Amino acid sequence: MKTLQRRFITLLLGLSALWLLAPASDLSNASGFFAWRNLLVQYSGVLGIGAMSVAMILAVRPTWLEGHFGGLDKMYRLHKWLGIAGLVISILHWLSAKGPKWLVGAGLLERPPRGKAPEQTVEIFRFFQSQRGFAESIGEWAFYLAVVLIAIALIKRFPWRWFFASHRWLAVVYLALVLHSVPLLSFANWASPLGVVVGALMIGGSLAALISLFRRIGVKRRAVGVIERAEFLEGPRVNAIGIQLRDRWPGHAAGQFAFVTFHAEEGAHPFTISSAWKGDGKLLFLVKALGDYTRTLASSLRPGDVVSVEGPYGRFDFEGAARRQIWIGAGIGITPFIARMQSLAVTPDGRVVDLYHCRSVDDPVAGAHIAADAQAAGVRLHVLVSGRDARLSGERLRAEIPDWRDAEVWFCGPSAFGDAIRSDLEANGLPEGRFHQELFAMR
Repeated sequence: MKTLQRRFITLLLGLSALWLLAPASDLSNASGFFAWRNLLVQYSGVLGIGAMSVAMILAVRPTWLEGHFGGLDKMYRLHKWLGIAGLVISILHWLSAKGPKWLVGAGLLERPPRGKAPEQTVEIFRFFQSQRGFAESIGEWAFYLAVVLIAIALIKRFPWRWFFASHRWLAVVYLALVLHSVPLLSFANWASPLGVVVGALMIGGSLAALISLFRRIGVKRRAVGVIERAEFLEGPRVNAIGIQLRDRWPGHAAGQFAFVTFHAEEGAHPFTISSAWKGDGKLLFLVKALGDYTRTLASSLRPGDVVSVEGPYGRFDFEGAARRQIWIGAGIGITPFIARMQSLAVTPDGRVVDLYHCRSVDDPVAGAHIAADAQAAGVRLHVLVSGRDARLSGERLRAEIPDWRDAEVWFCGPSAFGDAIRSDLEANGLPEGRFHQELFAMR
């Protein structure tokens, strides 16, 4: 998480530094309200389109970046932060552009006389100058639409299918904002490092937007499969869905996930793969019944139904130098550990592992399966049931595992729970980078 925060801040500070060094950003010569207002419009515009460009690039799931970020889940967390930042900065940009006009119209502010804009000698800049009115208009309407679409993405009360159907339109909004930004960026800045970087980001973002609009995201990583099993497990309230792939699959590591499309109108949902790869094309997904769609998922599927699986993604892969590991699976967060235990039962890696399984109900059937997997993998299992056992904390973990400082900790479950344990362990001596947390929230 700290690495993501550093990259987020570095991007914004880097763009800010480039803007300050650009020819048209001379703060020493700024005099009067409207001069500072114009600088704020330019600065917020640069930050806004920069943040949105990187968010657009991350949205198309470039797998070559996964290793740098530690997995697609981390990339999507940064994508979310950049989307929120882009929205906040765009509101500031809109207010700094429109606010003074409202004040002038209300008679509260007097606009200084404006001279004729200097004639541009470069043909492309002359064309940009002629398109300023169009650029301002399209940018304003794109801003209004972006506010609505980002609100649908962030407010989880809106169903996933609304998010899935509407989020693609942000690619159109982004392209409109590029058309807004290109003519309105100060012409003097285009030949500076700022212009080069912003231009490159907009080109990359535009290509990503076209990939999204033409529905080519992850197309080379998709496989067709059929439903073999669809069962609702009443105790843990989980859908157990088995899929037999009909296309080639590159195989997956324990802890990775895939985007699965069970119903075209609902779109692709990300689910952790709950089975180890055995080369037979079989995948198992354990899907917690959390919303309207997942509560009825198993009953809506029949053996032989065709589904699409895209992946695998993620770097929650249990790799690391430490020979000691501590796993914490809370609720449905147990799924990557099930796959890992099945893999270790076939190919042990010699590590000493303790698994804490925190669950809300004590289901004998599901519990027996997990216990059998743990025994076969040589993993020491600790089961904590809500209402029966004390809640797992960093303090309890440190007391029960004396050599915890020598371990790597792998956590999958509610973010707040993981953050609390991470903070406790790192405050008491766990080296930075030893706590691995799956940020499994795509919106």
